Formats: sequence, C-alpha cells, structure tokens
Amino acid sequence: MAPRYRPALAAVLLLFLAACAATTAGPSGAGGSPVAGSPSGAPPAGSSAAAPSASARPIPSLVPPDGRAWLGMNLDWGTDTIAAVTDRLGTTPEVWVQFVRFPLDETGLGHLDGFFAQVAAVGGTGLVTLEPHDGLDAVTEEAAAWLAAVLAAAWEERGVPTLVRFAHEMNGSWYPWGQQPEAYVAAFRLVAEAIHAGAPASAMVWAPNDGAGYPFTGGAFGAADGSPDAAALDTDGDGTLGRTDDPYAPYWPGDDAVDWVGTSSYFWGAAYPWGENEIASEGRFAAQLTGQPTGAHDDEVAVPDFYAIYAEGHDKPMAITETAALYDPSGAGPTEAEVKTAWFTQVFSEATRTSFPRIGLVSWFEWRKEEPEVGTVIDWRLGADPELGRALLDGVPDGWLLTADE
Repeated sequence: MAPRYRPALAAVLLLFLAACAATTAGPSGAGGSPVAGSPSGAPPAGSSAAAPSASARPIPSLVPPDGRAWLGMNLDWGTDTIAAVTDRLGTTPEVWVQFVRFPLDETGLGHLDGFFAQVAAVGGTGLVTLEPHDGLDAVTEEAAAWLAAVLAAAWEERGVPTLVRFAHEMNGSWYPWGQQPEAYVAAFRLVAEAIHAGAPASAMVWAPNDGAGYPFTGGAFGAADGSPDAAALDTDGDGTLGRTDDPYAPYWPGDDAVDWVGTSSYFWGAAYPWGENEIASEGRFAAQLTGQPTGAHDDEVAVPDFYAIYAEGHDKPMAITETAALYDPSGAGPTEAEVKTAWFTQVFSEATRTSFPRIGLVSWFEWRKEEPEVGTVIDWRLGADPELGRALLDGVPDGWLLTADE
C-alpha cells in the first residue's frame, strides 16, 4: 500500500520545532499542518526550521563497522512493503530507499511519514533520494532548512537515521537537474550545509551515474555544445562535450559537503542497445567501478576510476546506491536465475569485498517496471523468485553484510 499523509507527522514536527527552535516569529503550528499554504516545502508561517542545538538521542554511527557493508533495498512503495520483502527473502535489509520530490510538499511529507514508520518498525536506516523536478533554482535555503528539521524529527521521534542522496545521477541527461555542474554543486552544498547543521543523524551522499557511455547524448536534459554548462563540462578542452571528458569531476561538491560517495551500477546487458536477456561477463561489475571499457558502448573509452579517486582518494565510504540485472520475463535467452545469479554473484562476491573494502552499502533495485529505453516491462527484483533470492543471499561471504536483523 502506498504511504499516506498522516496528521501525526505534522504534530510531531510542530512539537519538535517548537521545542528545538532557537527563535520563533510567532505562534508555532498555526494552521495545524507543517505544509499548510506552503507547497514549495517551506515551513508554515510562524514556525521555525532552526536546527536543534543538541540531540536527545545519542547520535548513531552513519557508517557500518570496518569490513562490513549494509544490505539495502529500493522498493516500489506503491506495491511493496518491508514486511513483504522480509517474508520473501528471509532477512530484513538495513537500508531502505525512498524517492521524494524536493522541495518537500504535502505529498512528499506523507510519503516520508509512511516510509519512516515502516523503517522505524524494523530499526533500519533510511536513504532519502531528493529529486528537484522543478529545477535546481527551486532549491532554497528555506527548503533545505525545513528538510533538515523533518529528518531531525525522524531521528528524535522515531529513531530513524538517514542518508540523503541529493539529485542523483546528475551527470546523466535524463533528469531536469542533469548536466548543470555549477548549479548542481551550489545546490548540493546548500542542502549539505543545512543537513550538517540541523540533522545530526543524517549524512550526505554524492551519487553520479556510472560514467560509461558519458555524456549520454539523446536525453532531454543534456548540455548542448555552446551552452554555458557545456563549457564547464569540456574537461579535455577540445571545444566539445564528448567521450573523453570527465563524467564526474565537474559535479564534485567538495570534501566538506560529501559524507558518502556512491554510484548506480546496473547490468543492462552485454552491449547497447539494451533489451535482451544476457549473462554478465566475468569482471563486469569491477570494470564498471574502476572505469575500464566493457564493450557495452560503441567507441568506448576508459573513464576515471571512480573507486580509486572518490572513495580512496577522498577517504569516503562508498555506496552502490542502485544495482540489479535486466531481465525481461517475456524475452528469450537465459533464464531469470541465470541472468540474476551472474550479476548478483559479482556484486556480492568475496572479490568485491576484498578489492573494494570502502563499499559500505549495496542496495538492490527491487522493482518490476516499464523501462522506456527498452520498451517493455523489466523485472529487476531479487525477490521475484523468493527461492532464488534466498539462495543468492545465503551465498554471500560470511560476516560481510549487515542487516536489520542483527
């Protein structure tokens, strides 16, 4: 069932803000709802989004212990629940993903309320993915401060810590916030400042798309040659945006703003164009993390080694924020078990554990959805066949993954 807006969240937030705000401009909670009259996601008139000066709860560690990684799950909350995933897979992942429009509106607050309720019930961690569909200009200090207050309340009242992934896959051409490096960096830093000041149980995640295939020409939001953004993206100085430009560096917000680095790393198939059920070649996952050509794209060249530069080089924990293998239930070729086993056993292998020890979160994309790029329904889910999902999880190296059951 999709999460619904519940007045309880409004009451919790208003009480929290009234207790914690450093100053108030008038009676707190006028109107009875934290978003009444403020569709932009700003706090209602008369209340303050100032951050708490101290937390009543001890602040949790926002990284797993050395040598461990959190198991995460990205659900279609309209059709799935944490309880259902636990039943299918026989274990309860630690980290759960919620996408929400940003700045927050009443619908977004309602979704967060239902999300935090489910995550709190299993003692898990939330990964909140902020999507600025109205553009990066809509990201204001007021909206960021209100978000920080919402996340602080989630921790204080429900014990849910959060990782905040702002404007993910910003190097892609498929989102309204894509390929605008200067505006993106400014917006990320603005949100990070508010989160670091006002939500002590939250951490910022910087998560571009895997750089293979950059600059992803053909998307609705790509930077055209000659545009202001194209100049900033022309890292090799040849006067055009192309395969040899750095897919990551122009979007880097700075060490002080970033707590985690991460990337989406899927297996869409052996080579573009996608759509066929295929088996991932040996070493494909590691090649994607390190920028080595895989043969997935025409005229493919090496891209920067994401893990070495951003996880090791910047001394950050790393998240695989989204991963799964493309499987078309109506297609020919290898079986679901063959396709998903080949990818899963690379991602969750002993080689991954030892070669990339800074990986502290791996989150599976547990969706069955229409994919416009291939024109059909793709079943990305690990638990589509519960017997297969349980068997794959049972084969993960002992002592590596942390779940909410521990």
